[in-house]
Amino acid sequence: MEMRITSRKNSYLQQVKKLLSSRKEREQAGLFVADGTKLLAEAVRWWTGLETVFLADGVQADVPEHVEVIRVSPEIMEYVSPMETPQGALFVCRMPEQTAYTAAPGLLLDGIQDPGNLGTIIRSAEGAGATGLIMSADTVDIYNPKTIRS
Repeated sequence: MEMRITSRKNSYLQQVKKLLSSRKEREQAGLFVADGTKLLAEAVRWWTGLETVFLADGVQADVPEHVEVIRVSPEIMEYVSPMETPQGALFVCRMPEQTAYTAAPGLLLDGIQDPGNLGTIIRSAEGAGATGLIMSADTVDIYNPKTIRS
């Protein structure tokens, strides 16, 4: 089912803006936001927690039927997207349930502050065979939009 949002003042858009800008909001809601058409294709393929997809007019995406699709104008997409030049796809996902720590090859990250660096470390760790991450409380949010994009 597809619906359309035409106003920047729409409460759902306001919630998305809060999720994009606040770690506290993401943690309380158990949701995070990501953007980009390539990342959306990967989320559709691999992420079971995909909930809502915002698509700018003219942008097409194969989205499962159970996922809500919301159409917006390019101007609304520019308003809500954290990117300077949005690709026309923004999506909301449920965070995975946290599991208890079990000893496994992994990394301990302490005080990483740059979200892009954290994303790079995660990709590199996975490539090297790490199966887990432990992050100190002062490490940047793993669900920061820039970390997700990285």
